[in-house]
Amino acid sequence: MALAVGLPAALLLSGCTPSSGDSESGGDDNTLTVWAWDPAFNIYALEEAEKVYQQDHPDFKLDIVEVPWDDLQTKLTTIAQAQTFDELPDIFLMQNNAFQKNGLNYPDLFSDFADSDIDFSEFPEAVTAYSTIDDVNYGVPFDSGTAVTALRTDVLEQAGYTIDDFTDITWDEFITKGEDILAKTGQPLLSGQAGSADQIMMMLQSAGASLFDDEGNPTIVDNDALLAAIDVYTRLVESGVFLEVNSWDEYIGTLANSTVAGTSQGVWIVGSIQSTADQSGKWAITNVPKLEGLDDATNYTANGGSSWALSSNANVELASDFLAATFAGSTDLYDTILPASGAVANWIPAGDSDVYAEPIEFFGGDAIFSKVVEYGGHVPSNNTGAYYYEGRDAVSAAITQIMGGADPATALGEAQANVEFAME
Repeated sequence: MALAVGLPAALLLSGCTPSSGDSESGGDDNTLTVWAWDPAFNIYALEEAEKVYQQDHPDFKLDIVEVPWDDLQTKLTTIAQAQTFDELPDIFLMQNNAFQKNGLNYPDLFSDFADSDIDFSEFPEAVTAYSTIDDVNYGVPFDSGTAVTALRTDVLEQAGYTIDDFTDITWDEFITKGEDILAKTGQPLLSGQAGSADQIMMMLQSAGASLFDDEGNPTIVDNDALLAAIDVYTRLVESGVFLEVNSWDEYIGTLANSTVAGTSQGVWIVGSIQSTADQSGKWAITNVPKLEGLDDATNYTANGGSSWALSSNANVELASDFLAATFAGSTDLYDTILPASGAVANWIPAGDSDVYAEPIEFFGGDAIFSKVVEYGGHVPSNNTGAYYYEGRDAVSAAITQIMGGADPATALGEAQANVEFAME
């Protein structure tokens, strides 16, 4: 059924709703149209899912349209504002952190999964929360953004440490050990883009915290978890344990050229790490450090990931069944796409397969992918809200000011004021 909240008054008064479950995308009852980006990752996964579903439905076809994420968001906004819902595909991919914004601001774009056979308990609660509105599921999680700490074991060994010394620890312990490793080897443990809130946002989620309350109001000021995260980040940089660089390419370069000895990032970073063949066998992964002094702090978090959404123009029955049988029901699918694209499943049963349990030589023979699926089940959920990106951008600017010597309370007060202005 299509999400009706927020429909224009003219439609509600007339009893009309946007086109719904009887759509025939492409003029064929056996064809679904899908919008997604990244041919080597998301579109490849769709092509393999099509093959899986065709085993029991030989006449089934996917009409896959490559749409870069920024363009996809623009198309959705334009369609919602113009009320041209018949231009929607059956299924579209949505960045997890953008789901609440679109679902709350443009609810008439979506159909829900209330009548599907998908068992959403087989996905981490923290991930399904991105696409859940008023306790109703509007998205099927796809690729995992579960975060890991990846470290060079050869550098750790030089300083007298192993990966176990960085498992289930706090950020204070991480900084202390990182300073020791820096003194002994000359290598920082981490790097990242200056002015980016990536690390801060991951730290926040690790404690189940957010920049917004349950009603969607910004809580940037007097936010204990945010203050703790900023304090940790400041100490990481000032100690030299975290190296700030100017661009994403420079960040990836610090891993490839051994400028730093590790990273704390979404598991998708594994693909970039493995691109340097001469480092094979010299890496290991573990969970992330946790913030101290917070009751809800954990060693688990996430960064990124995406989910499949049903449009209000969808052939809902077919589209739901396709997703239930593939991305929410096929270990064969995930076994196929993992080695080729590195797409780690959010679907928890996938982690029990033999493929996920295979040792990865690059990471010292550890079965890292089954480990990551297990980590994903522990990630706390948090409220991204409809203004997640505005909040993130405001906090990024505040961090830059604080690192430059500004008073944290003043910088965060300005950040909250900017978000409140955007919300108005």
